[in-house]
Amino acid sequence: MRLGPASLLSVFVLAAAPFVHAQSAAMNLPQNITAGSAFSIPTSGSGQGTITIVGPAQALRRNVQLGESVSFPAGVLYDAGSYVVVLDAGSSISAGTLTVTPANQPATLSFLAEPSRLPVSLPDGISGAAYVFDAYHNLITQPLPVAFNLTGQAGADQTRNVTSANGVAWTRMNSAAKEGSAKFIASVGGVSSTRIIEEVPGDPCNLIISAKPDGANVLVATAPVRDCSGNPVPDGTIVTFTENYNGTQSTADVPLKRDIASVEMPAHPGATISVASGVVAGNEVRWEGH
Repeated sequence: MRLGPASLLSVFVLAAAPFVHAQSAAMNLPQNITAGSAFSIPTSGSGQGTITIVGPAQALRRNVQLGESVSFPAGVLYDAGSYVVVLDAGSSISAGTLTVTPANQPATLSFLAEPSRLPVSLPDGISGAAYVFDAYHNLITQPLPVAFNLTGQAGADQTRNVTSANGVAWTRMNSAAKEGSAKFIASVGGVSSTRIIEEVPGDPCNLIISAKPDGANVLVATAPVRDCSGNPVPDGTIVTFTENYNGTQSTADVPLKRDIASVEMPAHPGATISVASGVVAGNEVRWEGH
């Protein structure tokens, strides 16, 4: 079972009960210290003693000449949290608590961004969260200004300035209108972290087909397929052609190749041919046999 600072203090006080009448040793604890900073604990009394500091992830022990200060150099106490401090002089024991707070100077960022790939022109489609840590990996809970920047396409840069709360700052960004790679950067206090976001074309938009005779068949082809922002839709995207004639229906699924999909279908006079890709439908042509 892991004991908290209050429980640890109770244990020390109970252990010291036989010596409570002796008050010759005492110490003056700092209320707060910054993680990793040097500090000292003045003591009073005479003779020899030991000071023990016990906290969430650290325990320190020092011999002390009572009446003098015991010094702790920088970098010795670095995990943020509450600590129990016990001065044991043999005939008397005193105890107290001190708090180690995170340093306010950021040293590292843990930056999470998602998704890593998404369609263009998606409002609030990109989210980012930055966790700010000091040099000893303590989460800095004091408010800090964090800047988020999304850049990659000309004229599409976005910046958000957010104040962290309890060590974290987050934001949302729109994906750009043009496809390509974008850099998503979080920065605070001279420290930055970058993630790459791939912005890809969206669904096909404004599908248009035309038909022309091809021997005994009709050749049906799309115009170059674009998304609603004008980006070429990737090759391999499936386009479905449907021919209806005299109560019967035939379909053909064709992948885009160099922005265009085409297929040969039976040349039935009076047949109607339509096109779709996913949930997006295009125009319809009627084949009259010419």
